[in-house]
This record gives sequence, C-alpha cells and structure tokens, in this order.
Amino acid sequence: MDNKITIIEGPTPSFDSVDTDLIMGVNGWTAGLTEGPYLYDTARTTLRTFNGEALIERCHKAWAHKLTMYLEYRDPIGLRKEVPIVAARTVDSEEGDLLILWVRQDPEEYEEIEDDLDFDDIEDEW
Repeated sequence: MDNKITIIEGPTPSFDSVDTDLIMGVNGWTAGLTEGPYLYDTARTTLRTFNGEALIERCHKAWAHKLTMYLEYRDPIGLRKEVPIVAARTVDSEEGDLLILWVRQDPEEYEEIEDDLDFDDIEDEW
C-alpha cells in the first residue's frame, strides 16, 4: 500500500504550530491531535496539489488498514524527511486544490527549528 504523500517539486513545506490555533480559538478540535501516550508537537502545512481528493482517499485507506500515512519532503539542504500525517483536508481555491495536512513532529526537532531563528534580528527590524 502506498502510504506516503511525496512532494516532488517546490520549496520545503513550512509548518505552523497548532498551538497558535488553540491560543486564537481556531480549530479547537486540533487539541485532540496532541493527546496520546507520547509527547509530540502537532503542526499544520498547506500544499498545492492537482488532485486533493485522491490524496485524501489514500490517507483514509491507509488509516482504515491501521497504517501510518507520511508526508515525504526534502529539507532546505536537500535531505529527505518524513513526518506522520494525523489529519488531512482538501480545499478548492482559484489556484487549484489545496491540501491541508496536520502532522506530528518530535518536540526536539521542532525546537531545533526555533533555535535557528534569531528573534533579536526580527525585533530590531520592527
């Protein structure tokens, strides 16, 4: 069974923290995604696709067979990465289908991304 969605071209996807959604009161259902026996961070990414419905169907089939669905992509330096998908939705837009994915990330990996950001430089620009 094909249990991966692979990004074959384009930039590295950006992942937005679901905690931001919870603070702003948007998508309150995402709080359930963080519950479980292990500590994970949940993030959201939006991707353009040609056939979002087919990708959603692949997710549903994998989950029905108790398999983990993965998003496969390349990081900024070209290394192949995979993150498990925990929820998916497709949205029609004028530019084509958009695929919204909620993924699980290890907290340590997410902290490394935050550590790379220099917030002092950002504040100086404001």
